[in-house]
Amino acid sequence: MTNSQTDLPPIGSLKQQARNLRAQLQARNHTLSHSAALEMVARQYGYKDWNTISAKADRPRPDVAQQALQIGQILRGSYLGQAFTAELRGLQVFAGGARRRVTLHLEQPVDVVKFDSFSALRQRITGIIGWDGRSAECTSDGLPQLVLELPN
Repeated sequence: MTNSQTDLPPIGSLKQQARNLRAQLQARNHTLSHSAALEMVARQYGYKDWNTISAKADRPRPDVAQQALQIGQILRGSYLGQAFTAELRGLQVFAGGARRRVTLHLEQPVDVVKFDSFSALRQRITGIIGWDGRSAECTSDGLPQLVLELPN
């Protein structure tokens, strides 16, 4: 059990934990609402309820100031599991710095389709990342859609 803001994962990860908990209980024939699963996750981290933990998780972390991003900066990361190098073309900061919308122009396009007889190459992507450089949105296998290696 923890009650430290710096130990909290991003809000998207907390929600995923609640979905996983609910699915595991349903596999054992225990019915649990999504809101009840969220409340249980909050209590596991030492918070009294979901509203409290979600407010804490959305606050900027102390290391956010050190992760300054600038238009024109070259970044590395992965999109849909594919590594890339890209130029930062757009940046919008919101939620007090806890979330950032980034628009990236990739040096080499990535194929966003995993089907042998069809391709859809994308060279410009936009996504919302948290303080850790990861998107809350995940692929079907549970990995973040967008992951940036943030500068120190």
